[in-house]
Amino acid sequence: MKVLVIGAGNMGLTYAEGMAKSSMLNRRNLMIFDKSAEVLTTLSSIDHFDVFDKIEDCLPEADVVFLAVKPYHCDDLFSEIKPLVNQEQIFVSLMAGITINKIQHGLGVKKVVRSMPNLPAQVGKGVTSYTASEEVSRVELLMVRNLLDTTGESIKVKNENFIDASTGISGSGPAYVFYFMQSMLEAALKMGFSQHDSKVLVSQTFEGAVELFNQSDLSPNTWMERVASKGGTTRAALDSMEDNNVKELIKDAAYAAFDRAVELGKEE
Repeated sequence: MKVLVIGAGNMGLTYAEGMAKSSMLNRRNLMIFDKSAEVLTTLSSIDHFDVFDKIEDCLPEADVVFLAVKPYHCDDLFSEIKPLVNQEQIFVSLMAGITINKIQHGLGVKKVVRSMPNLPAQVGKGVTSYTASEEVSRVELLMVRNLLDTTGESIKVKNENFIDASTGISGSGPAYVFYFMQSMLEAALKMGFSQHDSKVLVSQTFEGAVELFNQSDLSPNTWMERVASKGGTTRAALDSMEDNNVKELIKDAAYAAFDRAVELGKEE
């Protein structure tokens, strides 16, 4: 199996490096393509994969092709590579809002996997939702899943509607967490903690809470009740959040991202 990653931006390079570190591929079987001279200079110093600046030198050799360009570049990309593709190749899209149907028609192919990764993939803690066209066999889909899992975990969803929905939860979700962290950092600084101590207090609190959640079957509500006591400090904070409708605002934010993902798909 030979894998090609088209586009060496954040996500493309993340998946290339994740696959390179796995036992699935060796250097000769992993290729990456980009047009940017600056990016190519950076890639040349990485010895994990073969780097190409001409698509015709690598695309025909690939069994699995990761499409990791910005969504607004997809039409130009499809026009450029369509004469070089073949029907046995599997195309794995990391492009937000670009449907399987658009990729199939744009490239004249059938085997397409659409996925939605997220930023923590850069540290091996990502989660990627994916779905595929019916022409992708179970064996091929398992192979793709194993490749996606090199950056964290992946979940197969029923259809593309869930890809858009996962955009609102996991795809955009890290930004919601950072938003909450930033608010807590600012509160800690206002209370007089140093920048260093504020970061430690906030980061360890998040990491510890996530670890507690992952190591048990308890719901977040149950954990909140374990921390809070009647008339105590935590209850005062939670009551403030409830009074300010924070929970509903977070839900609205997730749906705003979901709705925008659907809009992007329609704008194609």
